[in-house]
Amino acid sequence: MIKLANAIRRIEISSLWSGHKHIVWNLRPDVNVLSGRNGAGKSTILNKLVQHLRTIPLTGELSGSGQLGVKVDFDPADATGIRYDVLRSFDRKILATEPLGGLTDARIVTELDWQLYLVQRRYLDYQVNVGNRMIQLLTGGDPDAREKATEAAALKARFLDMVDELFAETGKRIDRQSNELAFVQYGERLSPYILSSGEKQMLLILLTVLTEDRQPHVLFMDEPEASLHFEWQKSLISMVRELNPNAQVLLTTHSPALIMNGWEDAVTEVSDITVV
Repeated sequence: MIKLANAIRRIEISSLWSGHKHIVWNLRPDVNVLSGRNGAGKSTILNKLVQHLRTIPLTGELSGSGQLGVKVDFDPADATGIRYDVLRSFDRKILATEPLGGLTDARIVTELDWQLYLVQRRYLDYQVNVGNRMIQLLTGGDPDAREKATEAAALKARFLDMVDELFAETGKRIDRQSNELAFVQYGERLSPYILSSGEKQMLLILLTVLTEDRQPHVLFMDEPEASLHFEWQKSLISMVRELNPNAQVLLTTHSPALIMNGWEDAVTEVSDITVV
């Protein structure tokens, strides 16, 4: 039987750079920021951990020594799997497995657009699930049903407000009459694919976190500050935590702005977790 973890408590990597470095990282349950100079291994550590999680089924013992020289300890210790999302900041061209509706009939797209396309599909499922949950609450005889239904609806409303506030300076706002994600700018309807790289990046992050539906997740982000305005960098972690306070954030960064709003103690240097 699958038992999902609330967070990752500790990771150990014995094969970083062909065994020349041994990493032991004790994680906080909320936010973990990995810092270090270029080439120190920040992205390699995150990638190793993600690859490890992808190669292990959600059954069986996960806390033992796994593939790729990675060992993961969960909280609680007897958990057999964990939900996670991985967000990349680079915007290289890739071959999509299907055309992106509303963007192009071609399959050569940027990775950022492809991630945005996938999370929009997840957003549609999220809306259906929230709607079904509200119906069940209001018809199930729960005396607190109205309060719980209001709380479920409030999360999506907060997401919409966040995005509108972020994009207000350019006159963009989300079209709230549409089930699909679309924007209106001075009366013109816009596809999310024509937003700037920074706008797409912020939208992708917040939409991913919203669709986690406040369930425990690990959110991996590799240098999420890429293309983001300084003020957006400062508020990023706080917005993620507001949309999903049960998310455990693991990110790499070169930007001091990301930790300015009270996350200085969440920073770990690669050199501090390198044993040999």
